[in-house]
Amino acid sequence: SPEHPLVDEITTEEQKEAVKAYKAYAAASSDIDRLSTTREKTGVFTGAYAINPITGKEVPIYIADYVLASYGTGAVMGVPSHDERDFAFANKYGLPITRVIEGGELPYTGEGVLVNSGKFDGMANEAAKSAIVAELNKEGMGELKVNYRMRDWLVSRQRYWGAPIPMIHCPHCGTVPVPEEDLPVLLPYDVDFTPDGTSPLLKHEGFMNVKCPVCGADAKRDPDTMDTFVCSSWYYLRYADNKNDKAAFDPAVINKLLPVDKYVGGAEHACMHLLYARFFTKALRDMGHLNFDEPFLSLVHQGTILGPDGEKMSKSRGNVISPDDYIGVYGSDVFRMYLMFGFNYVDGGPWSEGGIKAVSRFADRIERLIGRIVELDEKAGKQRIGKEFYADDYKAHTSKEEMELRFVLANTVMNVSADIDRFMFNTSIARLMELVNAMYRFVETCTDAEVPLLYHCAEVLVELLSPFAPHFAEELGSIMGLSYPMVNHDWPTYRKADLVKDVINLAVQVNGKVKGRIDVAKDAEEEEIKSAALSDEKVKEAIGSMDVKKVIVIKGRLVNIVAK
Repeated sequence: SPEHPLVDEITTEEQKEAVKAYKAYAAASSDIDRLSTTREKTGVFTGAYAINPITGKEVPIYIADYVLASYGTGAVMGVPSHDERDFAFANKYGLPITRVIEGGELPYTGEGVLVNSGKFDGMANEAAKSAIVAELNKEGMGELKVNYRMRDWLVSRQRYWGAPIPMIHCPHCGTVPVPEEDLPVLLPYDVDFTPDGTSPLLKHEGFMNVKCPVCGADAKRDPDTMDTFVCSSWYYLRYADNKNDKAAFDPAVINKLLPVDKYVGGAEHACMHLLYARFFTKALRDMGHLNFDEPFLSLVHQGTILGPDGEKMSKSRGNVISPDDYIGVYGSDVFRMYLMFGFNYVDGGPWSEGGIKAVSRFADRIERLIGRIVELDEKAGKQRIGKEFYADDYKAHTSKEEMELRFVLANTVMNVSADIDRFMFNTSIARLMELVNAMYRFVETCTDAEVPLLYHCAEVLVELLSPFAPHFAEELGSIMGLSYPMVNHDWPTYRKADLVKDVINLAVQVNGKVKGRIDVAKDAEEEEIKSAALSDEKVKEAIGSMDVKKVIVIKGRLVNIVAK
């Protein structure tokens, strides 16, 4: 940096005039101008050289205006082969450019392995950094140090939209704060927005002219407003205590309810709003108003739904999907369900006509299923499953079909609950589809004694469906005679015991190829499993006239029959 304290000390006599002139040139430019990526890179040789402690070679020392005294130590090692600014600088002044990271065309700024780096050749560049620092530390020539680029946040803006800065400028008392009883300072509505290079508030005499709260003399309000991020950086603290008319929030309330469990927002907020929200939270924590360190426990970025052509929707492309058009055909719940089922929440994806039609058919299947179950329930006398259903020792019926349905029910409740927490709505709805399929299979052989279980599954299905299709779920609940509204129902639970199958399904291989599947008891003996495998019709057909040489049982997984 031209401002570095060593510049005058190391500059040679031959270069002093040139260095002095360049320092004056650099001082006349702002930091913003000096850091501009489009500005031509300039500098002056000091006449001095530094010694590279690893190679022992001389490195010429230049001063350059794009190096700021406030950045790090104010002195940087130029690496022209792997930095765009250094590359432009080296080309301009005819400095050697040596590649040290294998990769693409220079200047190469990606990852790679080191070359032309002595004993560090072949190392990944990130790993090499640590190795080189360790070597310097070992020789007493350097050590690792972290420099934080901390900057003040300039919060004033010369525009109308924002919170007015509550300060008053008095010719006698100087700058004084607006009294607390006069807060908040509200923006006027009758403002002239004709652009003239000044803040719109500065031209509003009714707003600007005020009495000094200290001496009573004529004074002026501050015409600036705060950066809008000042207001949007702590809204989550107010939301949880928004009726409070004594303070911004009550720490006792906020510390009980916050931090926020889940923040949903685009990646564009990562270095703006989320950063400022953390500023506020940490400052308020340091001041003793909050007992937590981070405002948001978890962050999810939503994906983008693209047009049917896989491109981002735009009028110019003619690929915009109008929700109203589809709601008119399918209803809002089918549209809503498709948005959650047809796309991964984080990734998004292209719109599919076939996808929304499939979801519409799924809704129709549910409606037909509920209608059929209500009919069976009427016929069976409207018997209901009680709380004992969830007891560990509950055993009403032990048919294979009932055990399978209870397994699917428990598995669905468990996975839908977990998937919703992870914003995996597409897999949640897929689980509901599996439950509907299992219930359709059960309906075919259902006895009057098994109808209460089927009706219970239907009730759980409607409760699980409610977050995805709320209106449809209320309609189904009404058909079943369930209490209104569904959103007030307790979230379903499940028996862990139902997730343990008494009967397991094993693949049967003949000479390494799957030829059939068998159901056996979970604790079946090996000989019993072998017998079941050899008795399966599809397996017998695959063996044909071959002789069975060996039967290998891999417990809980498969049976392999070796035949020749």
